[in-house]
Amino acid sequence: MTTYSYDPTAAYAGVALKRGLAWVFDMIAIGFICTLALPFTAFTGIFFFPFLMLVIGFFYRWFTIANGSATWGMRMVGISLRDHHDRPLTSQTAFLHTLGYSISVCVAPLQLISVILMLVSPQAKGLTDYLLGTYAINRDY
Repeated sequence: MTTYSYDPTAAYAGVALKRGLAWVFDMIAIGFICTLALPFTAFTGIFFFPFLMLVIGFFYRWFTIANGSATWGMRMVGISLRDHHDRPLTSQTAFLHTLGYSISVCVAPLQLISVILMLVSPQAKGLTDYLLGTYAINRDY
């Protein structure tokens, strides 16, 4: 009979760092997509580039999380998001998670609180994760 040892700490090992690296990759990807979109705004998007990043970033995050429970950056570093039942996020939950992230980005103190929570909580949960009951986990633990 085979026995399996489950180590819950392995599921969250390095997740805070991986979330940070995934964020950097995602921001680069969103910036690249926004740059490609500039000609379609007759280059007026240059004048409202931060807003363009917010809007395109919202759809990028929502669609990638809804279709794999992780952004491209999260997939690259080997983490994914789960709901409180340990299931991949649905499109609705992905939308709410993305909305929470976007609000945090627009309100600096909320973003700071979220980052601090990710750094000090054992599961590296951000503010939106606490509100929705979601968490990031290593895909192969």
